[in-house]
Amino acid sequence: MDARDADFKKELDATLQAGRDLGAEYESAFVDSFLEKIEQRVDSAVDRRVRRQLAEQQMVVARGASSPSGPDTWGDRFGFAMVTLILAIPLSAIGVVNAGLPGLIVTWAGIVGVNAVHSTWPWRLRGREEKTATDWEA
Repeated sequence: MDARDADFKKELDATLQAGRDLGAEYESAFVDSFLEKIEQRVDSAVDRRVRRQLAEQQMVVARGASSPSGPDTWGDRFGFAMVTLILAIPLSAIGVVNAGLPGLIVTWAGIVGVNAVHSTWPWRLRGREEKTATDWEA
């Protein structure tokens, strides 16, 4: 337990004891006052954290560093491939039910085609590389 926790505990004990001493009609006022103090401390802690994170982001932008995940990460490609494979199950069933084997072949040709285009589409990569911090601020 650090000093702030000990201070909180002492302040809470004092608040509850004062409320008991003065009666039930004052107890809720003391508790409300104590809760307002806690809320102010939480708000100030959150404000400090947000300011720190914003400052860190501004430092990254000022240094010209790129985002941790580059313009084309393996995770992007893998995620897209997994989504198309999951969607392939109902699409395959629809293709087989409606057109038999040719329907299945057309369905899988489409799935392979979508994945091929997604992995090699030039504007997709170029668009991500051209974005800078100033593009987002505008």
